[in-house]
Amino acid sequence: MAQWFIAAKRADFDGIAERFHIDPVLARIIRNRDVVGDEEIRKYLWGSLADLYEPRLLKDMDKAVGLLQEKMEQGVKIRIIGDYDADGICSTYILVKGLEVCGAEVDTVIPHRMKDGYGLNDALIEEAAGDGIDTIVTCDNGIAAGKQIARAGELGMTVIVTDHHEVPYEEREDGSRVFLLPEAAAVVDPKQEGCAYPFKNICGAVVAYKLVQQLFTGVFGEGGKCGELLEELLEIAAFATVCDVMELKDENRILVKCGLERMRHTKNTGLKALIEVCGLEGKELSAYHIGFILGPCMNATGRLDTAKRALALLLSRDRAEAVRIASELKDLNDSRKEMTSEGVREAVDLIEGSSLKEDKVLVVYLPDVHESLAGIIAGRIREKYGKPAFVLTMGEDGVKGSGRSIEGYHMYEEMTACKECFTKYGGHKMAAGLSMEEEMVEVFRRKLNERCRLTEEDFEEKVHIDVAMPLSYLTKPLVEQLAQLEPFGVGNTKPVFAQKDVHILSGRILGKNRNVGKYQITDGSGNYYDMVYFGDLEAFHGFLAEKAGEYMVNRLYCGERVDLPVCITYYPDINRYGGKESLQIVMQHYR
Repeated sequence: MAQWFIAAKRADFDGIAERFHIDPVLARIIRNRDVVGDEEIRKYLWGSLADLYEPRLLKDMDKAVGLLQEKMEQGVKIRIIGDYDADGICSTYILVKGLEVCGAEVDTVIPHRMKDGYGLNDALIEEAAGDGIDTIVTCDNGIAAGKQIARAGELGMTVIVTDHHEVPYEEREDGSRVFLLPEAAAVVDPKQEGCAYPFKNICGAVVAYKLVQQLFTGVFGEGGKCGELLEELLEIAAFATVCDVMELKDENRILVKCGLERMRHTKNTGLKALIEVCGLEGKELSAYHIGFILGPCMNATGRLDTAKRALALLLSRDRAEAVRIASELKDLNDSRKEMTSEGVREAVDLIEGSSLKEDKVLVVYLPDVHESLAGIIAGRIREKYGKPAFVLTMGEDGVKGSGRSIEGYHMYEEMTACKECFTKYGGHKMAAGLSMEEEMVEVFRRKLNERCRLTEEDFEEKVHIDVAMPLSYLTKPLVEQLAQLEPFGVGNTKPVFAQKDVHILSGRILGKNRNVGKYQITDGSGNYYDMVYFGDLEAFHGFLAEKAGEYMVNRLYCGERVDLPVCITYYPDINRYGGKESLQIVMQHYR
């Protein structure tokens, strides 16, 4: 059973509500997000592009822009080397569009997941030299490619790194760290030591956007042309921020909020086609749509084909071509979903049928699963078991894998402590990627679990309730005010409300797959409400049967009136149907 906690952070909620003309409930939620002080609250509620941080605060930004201007004046060949996920694709697009507008001779290379693996490799460096490339600009990679960047230098090439990943390090015997920064001509990465950028958790596409923004200032002057292009590039940076699961705090939240507003009327032909093909045209686009519908289509190309197709979509200016590519991306993602479901089933069967289920850190080796699906499957396994999870597959050059973590377990640091297991690895606190020899799989599993200090409490689901709020307090204006807290996502979760002693009176099962429950409920105040539940109906029915018996559950769905008391966490919504609007409760958890 999950643990429920009610937030108890203190503030002058009535004072905040009065100053910002919001309900005190919103003031509580904002405080629960650790947004403190009038200026921070203003930015949270009404932040605009004017509140974004200056690009030049990023270390080496001026150096990188100066080098690019110099190279453009010389007319030399510049190559952008990105990555095959949505962030890498978006970063590449932002840089190529920005450099083209400035008159650069520029081309792009996105590594193939199967052939090249992640980031810079020796073959890409040699290929660039053979193609007469003078300058390489990396995006969403490069910070861990010290050896390859040194080789580029030997071949007479200049390398500019733009990245957002952790800087690799070696740990001394005294516990101190020596950071291994690549010897590039310029390194723009907010995570490096000595970088004064106020917000470190931006994605690769935002780093690329900041570089283009500063480059435009250098080439065209303050307030120069290209404002319209910067707006389009902002949409793409916002798209990548959601896809790369960056925390929607501080600058990220403003950037995504502003990006979504513009994306609803996007002028990018490819993005518009993808929105149409996915059936989202005319809908109020949200971070959910990017993270769970549009983004996976873009990621699917890098997983099952080549990410060049997704880049071609963003670069397309022909509507018919864009619709064709967008349809291909959607078809690929549909295939990916089926393959993922099969991989998850295989992983669960392996865990349940072996000693793996006793481990605190799950290392699941599925040699026949497509290597590109390892990260998605690892995420599903983490969700199911509440434990850090690695899924390993057999690639062309040995074992490859991805990990997804839980709060309280710094995945990259734990991997660094046994780095001798890998031929290559990288990542951050919550996710990582790796390559290793097959004979190291069990060694890796053993070492991770021997070092693991997680307790049983760390594995229990924790439900953090923002406000214990009676249903009778709900009004349509309050629900409309809650929209000011969007976009929701990691770091700015949808608020959680709770109510004790809710009585379920009747119910029915809806949906093509009969996987949605709809109920009439009352809170004992004489008011009645519609409630829906999109979660695991089978588990909910088991819970009700345990408390009230199978007979009562059968009566519930036979149209008979029952009285089943439960405690719920919920989110209020406005249901719009047949031209009418009504308040609706969306149940999230029960006990």
